[in-house]
Amino acid sequence: MSMSTCVVGFKPPDDKWKAMKAVWDACKAAGVPAPKAVEDYFGEVPPDESGVYVSQRALEKAGAVRDYTEDSQQGFEVLLDKLPKDVKIIRFYNSW
Repeated sequence: MSMSTCVVGFKPPDDKWKAMKAVWDACKAAGVPAPKAVEDYFGEVPPDESGVYVSQRALEKAGAVRDYTEDSQQGFEVLLDKLPKDVKIIRFYNSW
């Protein structure tokens, strides 16, 4: 089994996020798919209470995340001044 480490960002919830989340929750409770606009808003993951998910790929495209490798070390560097201005949370996680 292998492990991978990821870094993603979040834009804190605002009024739009709350409205989209309410639609998401109502659709889930009714057992129907959420409208495409809601799915597009939340992207590739279900709503997270931390806010709007920003993928590692998007952070890398912005120049805010890059690979880091040194003797016996491997990870990421986050360049704070390159983060999109509305990203306020950075999450690092390991998955197996």
